[in-house]
Amino acid sequence: MPSHTKKPDTPATAKSAGRRTPRQARSEDRLAGMLEAAAELIAETGYEAATMTAIAERAGSSIGALYQYFRNKEEIARALREQYGEEMAQGWAALDEAAQQLTLEQLVSRLFDLMVEFMASRPAYIPLLSAPLNYQRNADARTRLREHFAHIFQQKKPGLSAEQAYLIANVTLQLVKGLNPLYAQSKAAERKLLVQEFKTVVTTYLTLRLSD
Repeated sequence: MPSHTKKPDTPATAKSAGRRTPRQARSEDRLAGMLEAAAELIAETGYEAATMTAIAERAGSSIGALYQYFRNKEEIARALREQYGEEMAQGWAALDEAAQQLTLEQLVSRLFDLMVEFMASRPAYIPLLSAPLNYQRNADARTRLREHFAHIFQQKKPGLSAEQAYLIANVTLQLVKGLNPLYAQSKAAERKLLVQEFKTVVTTYLTLRLSD
């Protein structure tokens, strides 16, 4: 008779079952440590001054190990930008639940407040904005974010078609992103006023587009 005793997972079966092997876990932890070290260094010295050697030293790793993951500093910067974009999108996603209870002005204010809080918690974000990367976020991720905001706007105006809502979401997010370069160039004392101006612009636009 065939045995029904369960065999222990091999690395291959563990991977197929969606579990990480110890080697995978160590590799992911090392990668996360390298990115964290790069972010710290870029925040302290700026993008141009950060070098692969300095990043490896900050991470407590060899330069050879760093090159196993990234061919150059630009790849590290792109990985950080991708990580930050995903984290910011996740923060904005929480607005979906609160959107119906918020006025448009409150919704826009919360949108920008989350963005400013994120930039404060990720000091490498602003230096990376001026890095010469030719970076563009993954098209699927951009589409998901726009669809998410389109859904919020349809909650605000139920008669809005999917196409109209997506267009408004696209314009809104472009307006919001317009804050980034001006915020990066501004002095700390000017930033609060700058954010308020953007809140006014986006609130005015959405009031016009979502009013009955």
